[in-house]
Amino acid sequence: METIQVAIANASYATALRELLARNAGWRILSVEAPDPRIEGVIVVDCQSLDGLPSGFENPQRVVLITPNEASHLAKAWEAGIVSVVFEDDPINTAILAIMAARLRVNKAAPRSEMAPGKAASRDQFNAGPGRSGGAH
Repeated sequence: METIQVAIANASYATALRELLARNAGWRILSVEAPDPRIEGVIVVDCQSLDGLPSGFENPQRVVLITPNEASHLAKAWEAGIVSVVFEDDPINTAILAIMAARLRVNKAAPRSEMAPGKAASRDQFNAGPGRSGGAH
């Protein structure tokens, strides 16, 4: 089960977001005051919660920032390495899409050891390639 931490001060926005996210039984939604970057998964924050994250935390591409369309907030996101920014007045479905994209980035960045068995080719299979011994061609 994948974890999504939601740390948004706007209670009505946070509630609507959690209700939409809860429709997917494969996600564990955590409402938190301060997100914990040690917990794997996606982190959804507003500017206030972003300020509480440690600088230089690992894997900032898993963060979705919900923010006003103001240059200072966008600069903070850029400096932190956040690639998913949704404006507060955007439709909530835009935030859902950004969360899904961040989730895909998290899964793509997962170490090979976490991949399901049989999904990755072995080094021998890769090295065998066309015209080399070690496999059918």
